[in-house]
Amino acid sequence: MLPTNDPILAWTEDTRAQRARWRSGAGLPPPARLVVADDRMTADAAFRLASEGCALLWRGDFQNARQLLQAMARRVDRPPRGRRNAAPVLPAAGVDAFNVYRQAQSQRARTLGMLLIPLAADYSIPLRRAPDLIAACTEAYGAAPAAGAANAATVGAAAVDAATDSVVTLREILGLVGAHEWRKKGVEVAALGARIHPHYGVFAPVRSEYIDLVAAAPLPAGAALAFDIGTGTGVLAALLARRGVTQVIATDLDARALACAQENIARLGLAQQVTLLQADLFPAGRAPLVVCNPPWLPARPTSPLEHAVYDPDSRMLRGFLDGLAAHLTPGGEGWLILSDLAEHLGLRPRATLLAMIDAAGLTVLSRADVRPRHPRAMDSADALHAARAAEVTSLWRLGARDGR
Repeated sequence: MLPTNDPILAWTEDTRAQRARWRSGAGLPPPARLVVADDRMTADAAFRLASEGCALLWRGDFQNARQLLQAMARRVDRPPRGRRNAAPVLPAAGVDAFNVYRQAQSQRARTLGMLLIPLAADYSIPLRRAPDLIAACTEAYGAAPAAGAANAATVGAAAVDAATDSVVTLREILGLVGAHEWRKKGVEVAALGARIHPHYGVFAPVRSEYIDLVAAAPLPAGAALAFDIGTGTGVLAALLARRGVTQVIATDLDARALACAQENIARLGLAQQVTLLQADLFPAGRAPLVVCNPPWLPARPTSPLEHAVYDPDSRMLRGFLDGLAAHLTPGGEGWLILSDLAEHLGLRPRATLLAMIDAAGLTVLSRADVRPRHPRAMDSADALHAARAAEVTSLWRLGARDGR
């Protein structure tokens, strides 16, 4: 039987009522409208239906579905009819540019997320020329249910296609493939002299400049213990251990991140130095060094992966600053790694950040800055290019104002 706690997608196919699990890594609800589509569906028709909020459950060739998605993406990205030969309309500066950008990205994701792919109970794809993505799906969704735990022949009054245990967007499936490749190959971290292997839903440490800041900052005297708050892949915890910190306690609230960090720490042979804990910010006790690389933009995330980028109302940043003094040993330091992109976008002025630091009873000991080296900072076609080009990433060395 279908578990009652899973979202259910219902539709009619060949005059029969059908039901299947709905899978969404972004936590989106199942679409309200759905039609069955195959290789006869044109890109124009698919784009029109998707733009109107109608999902397309694909029953044709898998590779043709990929081509159709690419064709739909071209239609999303092209200028509206009547403006194709006109000069591009540039978004407004600052927070207006950011809002326009987010709205456009959200609309693009909604439209392209209307092309759906069936999955069998064992995560195989019951379509012609479909690749074997069982390993990628298992990494993202967990082990497939045992035989007998998949769909029964009927669920209530609705029939169930035995080959369609669940339905997922093609975009998510392709994202699983990308995550699986990242996990296999890993990301080379020069400062660590090793590779970090991110898991699905855990942000990859592809921006090396913030890691270089942590590698170059002088360790506080007697820093035999450090806390790494929001460890993610475990890259900073591993770096601190490699720099000679005897014990690192790394925390994260996300179970995926902790599993990822645990695998990376074990692969690097650092399990004796690094302890992983599931916690919302700080572990118990105090340390001479507390490190945190919170999400850099105060906005609402729309998917699990975006939690590494967007921090609603600066919740994690405020929580780290407000609790830091109580978790530092006398003379200890808190290292805050933060980009100023939010300032250039008008989302959080520098004065607000400084006021937060002051209100938390902290003082700035020093700050090290670095310019980003990622390709988007050089892309003049990017909607946020002006802000990205001006961005600086900083390591703020903070101490308790009263020295406690």
